[in-house]
Amino acid sequence: MTQNDQPSAATPDPAPKPWRPRVIAFVGLMVLTAVAAAAITALLVTIFWRKAEALHPFVRVVEVDNNTSDPSIWARNWPQQYDSYIRTAEPTRTRFGGHGGSESLPEQKIERDPWLKRMFLGYAFSIDYRDRRGHAYMLADQEQTERITKRPQPGACLHCHSSVVPTYRRVGLEARRQPLTSDFNWPAVMEGFRLMSTMTYTEAHAELYKTPDGSGIGRAHPISCVDCHDPRDMQLRVTRPGFVLGIQALARSDAPVPHLPSIERWRRGDRSKEYDPNVDGMRQEMRSFVCAQCHVEYYCGPRQTLFYPWDRGLKMEQIEAMFDNHRFPDGELFYDYKHAETDALIYKAQHPEFELWSQGIHARSGVSCSDCHMPYQRVGATKVSDHWVRSPLLNVSRACQTCHRVEEREIFARVDAIEDRNHDLLQRSARALMDMMDAIAAARKAGASDERIQPALDLQRKAQWRLDFIAAENSMGFHAPQEAARILGEAIDYARQGQVAAQSAAAAAR
Repeated sequence: MTQNDQPSAATPDPAPKPWRPRVIAFVGLMVLTAVAAAAITALLVTIFWRKAEALHPFVRVVEVDNNTSDPSIWARNWPQQYDSYIRTAEPTRTRFGGHGGSESLPEQKIERDPWLKRMFLGYAFSIDYRDRRGHAYMLADQEQTERITKRPQPGACLHCHSSVVPTYRRVGLEARRQPLTSDFNWPAVMEGFRLMSTMTYTEAHAELYKTPDGSGIGRAHPISCVDCHDPRDMQLRVTRPGFVLGIQALARSDAPVPHLPSIERWRRGDRSKEYDPNVDGMRQEMRSFVCAQCHVEYYCGPRQTLFYPWDRGLKMEQIEAMFDNHRFPDGELFYDYKHAETDALIYKAQHPEFELWSQGIHARSGVSCSDCHMPYQRVGATKVSDHWVRSPLLNVSRACQTCHRVEEREIFARVDAIEDRNHDLLQRSARALMDMMDAIAAARKAGASDERIQPALDLQRKAQWRLDFIAAENSMGFHAPQEAARILGEAIDYARQGQVAAQSAAAAAR
């Protein structure tokens, strides 16, 4: 091998091309630009569609009107609301409320608290008085209760247990010999309301199950979309005649209602027209009014058209004063029933949630029923009210913590303290009432005259009205803790006064 044939040393790489880094950078920049452009485009498209979704929260795929009481038809236009509404069929329970679920009727209150049975002797609640269930069961539970199956009841009971307003309209139009239309027609609704309030429950129930045109047998529904929403634009509205007449009577009174500014404003006007909640009410007020259509105290007996006793105001004693001075159409003084054991004439409270809430801090702070029991939730790009109506304690993050910036355990502790105290006062009131009834029975056994026992009977009505006002109200005092405590304190006082009066009558008879 010659020297020239020997392997040479490593040859250095050729000099880098000066244009190559620039090409690589340019290509990278183009890729990054394309990716960024795609991302920005996707973001803008998403924003556009989200805004469009928010601007058009529903698509009307089926027509509904004032005769459409079936919520499953409305669901095709408003599926998000319907999805939460049907959850009212699910069992829920809190410490002092709730139900056992869809497989059975809820538990009997009169078995858990036997004093309730004695307190209601002579009234249908003494034979069947159960825990509450969700709105999905409001009609079915009424149809099954022994208060209906074993005792005759008036058709007025359907006013708040069914989607009855379309039936009111049809019955009213039939009475006026007018054809069925799809407009609301308040005069026809009022006429049907008056007619069905004085029917028997069986008669009114049969009307409820007729088809919208009255020609055959159809389906009936519990509370439905048409009860609270205008089918044209879904605006909140009130449809229950009892509430409209009641809120008008409240507006005409001079009772302070600082939590209802639209009524205060109407009072300062010329009052040329009656207060109309659907015209004069503010939207935030309407978020309570739609609930107050039913969650209130009212008379629904057979002797008079159903009415809400708000002529003097919403406080317990204002309602009591209205009852004290009210007469039935036949001239007899008002009472709900005669107590089967003592013969006292009794006022029966229904479920005065709106009245007690009206005396509480939440009402004075502008917090509506819906804010707590139907809080807003985000579904996609839209904000909707949660139609799974339930206790705020089952939904603390959205129902409570939007205002109360404290931990859940602190909220639960505050609620427990309120409800524990209210429950204790409730049981003390019940013991005092039972002691008074024992004293009345002893006075009769001792031979006391009806005249001497009458003061004790009058005190029984006052004590029992106060106890029942809080026992029938479904917040265990939470809606207005101090007001609830005041009322129960008066219940204890009147019951003990009645006990003393009965003991005095017995002593005088010996």
